[in-house]
Formats: sequence, C-alpha cells, structure tokens
Amino acid sequence: MGNGLSFSELKEFLEEKYVKYNALGFIDSDPIQVPHMFNKKEDIEICSFLTSTIAWGQRKTIIKNSFKMMELMDNTPFDFIMNSSEKETNNLSIKHRTFNEIDFRYFIKRLNYIYSEHGSIENIFKKFLLDNRMHNSIHNFKRIFFEDIHPKRTTKHVSDPYNGSACKRLNMFLRWMVRKDNNGVDFGIWKKISSSDLSCPLDVHSGRVARKLGLLKRSQNDHKAVIELDNSLRKLDKTDPVKYDFSLFGLGVFEGF
Repeated sequence: MGNGLSFSELKEFLEEKYVKYNALGFIDSDPIQVPHMFNKKEDIEICSFLTSTIAWGQRKTIIKNSFKMMELMDNTPFDFIMNSSEKETNNLSIKHRTFNEIDFRYFIKRLNYIYSEHGSIENIFKKFLLDNRMHNSIHNFKRIFFEDIHPKRTTKHVSDPYNGSACKRLNMFLRWMVRKDNNGVDFGIWKKISSSDLSCPLDVHSGRVARKLGLLKRSQNDHKAVIELDNSLRKLDKTDPVKYDFSLFGLGVFEGF
C-alpha cells in the first residue's frame, strides 16, 4: 500500500476515520439530512434519488434545493408522484445548476411509471445485478428511465458507467439505500441488495485521498477508477467496502488530507 503504511495500519487508520465520520452529528452538513425527514420507505427512496441527482456544487445549495423539491411535492413525494395531476406537475418550477423544471417534471413522470410498473426503484436495481457489482444495474436503470419520449437535455442527469462515468451520485444514492449499521446515517431500507455489491461514490475529495493512500493509481475519476478503488476497498472489507466512503470523504472535506 502507498503512503508508507502497511496493510494493517491502513485498515486501522480507515476504520478509525469511518467510526469518526459515520455519525449523526455530520448529517447537519450533508444532503442525506433531507431524506431523513421521512419515515415511509417510498418517500425516503424518492427523496434520496432526487437529492442525490442534484448533489453537485455547494452542499448548502444542494440541501436548500432538495428541501425545495420536497416542498413543491407537499412534503409527501410518493403521494405526489402517484396522484398529482399533469397540471400540478407542469406548474412545478426548480433550478439547481443545470437541473431545472423540465428535468424535474420528467423525473416525476418516470418515477410514477417505475412504481406503477416495477413496484419500486429497488426492484430494477436488483433485477440487473451482475457479478456482485451495481454497474449493470445502473446502466439498465438509466435505459428504463429514458425508454419513454424524453427531453434530450435530461439524460445527462442520470449517469451510465458503460459510458465511462464514475456515477458518483447514483453510487451515493445506492449507499444510502443499501448500507445498514447501528449509526443511523445510511438508511439500509433495501433488503434485496447486499452492501458487498456497492461501489464507493468517487468524487474529487475521495479520489484525492484514495490516491494519497495508495488505494487508487488511475488519475481520472471515471468508471475504471471506480473499479480499481472497489478492488482496493474490498480487500480491506469485502462485506462492506463502501463504509470507507465516510473515511475518504471525511479526510478530504473535513481534514483537508
């Protein structure tokens, strides 16, 4: 391993940081706080999906606009998606960087289809799970999401690993849904997928720290880098590799490591 640490020292170091940052106290500065306002599985799932979709840029702005999306859906996202009229949906107005009401309205329409035809978002991800990795599931989720006539501009808001994307936001969403522990940060409401199948949400912070620690050599934050980082993290903990997302992100954002 890089950075002069032995395998066991590196593991110990990352475990220590995981314990430090996988704590409810850090939710206050994290977009995951938005879905934490809900108790119902579908509400948590929808809110998490929409919040993670706009999770780029300043965290304060992400949080503010995620709460705004929930308010626009009367803070009952599942009920709104299943029962709102076309007129209500067409009146919605939101803007977060390049995500706007055109995208938001299409997302609502497709989520209605997914719950009506597939039962849940989880069912799609489970159906296409391949080789204990989520890449094929993400690829097929995007395919299903845009099977209907859609605004071309909206496709950029759902990434595809087979187009080389690191899919940071979708991998973050999947971590929120699947990971379960006693700390109460991640929701763990999806029971059909295992934590061992997940990939680390790779962004500028986690990527920088991973390279410094010798967990990642590839210089680009892309799909190939995600696979490389996955392989490194699975050596450290094969049942729950993405718990180290807390360590890498915490070291990068809060400690400027």
